[in-house]
Amino acid sequence: MDFSKRFSIDLKLMIVLLLTSILGAVIAGLLAGIIPQVWIRLYIGVMIIVMGIIILFFRDRDFGFSWIKLLILGLIASFNKGLTGGGYGPLIVSGQIISGISSKRAVGITSLAEGLTCFVGALTYIITLQKYLDMSLVFYVVLGAVCAIPLSSFTVKKISSKKLKVIIGIVTVILGGFTLIKIILK
Repeated sequence: MDFSKRFSIDLKLMIVLLLTSILGAVIAGLLAGIIPQVWIRLYIGVMIIVMGIIILFFRDRDFGFSWIKLLILGLIASFNKGLTGGGYGPLIVSGQIISGISSKRAVGITSLAEGLTCFVGALTYIITLQKYLDMSLVFYVVLGAVCAIPLSSFTVKKISSKKLKVIIGIVTVILGGFTLIKIILK
């Protein structure tokens, strides 16, 4: 990631993801009590698996970058994060890779954006759903997201982009699979 230039592409990507994160997390916080959780988790599990499969199947193809795709992706991922607490990282990373962003840049940008998404989502829940929120978990969710930033930055420096893309695809499919297994076992 390069934030040294005044308006580098990485900085613009970060700003778009941060703004969509705020909007998506607020909308999700407002709708959290309306949509049954089982349908939301099923949707997220299937979406994450599909994104992982797309990365693996098209790992050597570049789809080209689009700001519209990134805006839609940011809104959907932050909505998922705000509604269920999950699905943001795999969806944003895989979506950026499919949109032509390098895997290393995608991981770094996502780590920073996810920290803010967690914070905004928790704040929205605190404001709108005080009686339903277990406040003992909010601190740990936000702390975990923020602590992941330096770890992800270190990891992407050590792994080649091509290997990282394959690893991201495989892990994304596995995470989506675990999500679906949890739904089935309940």
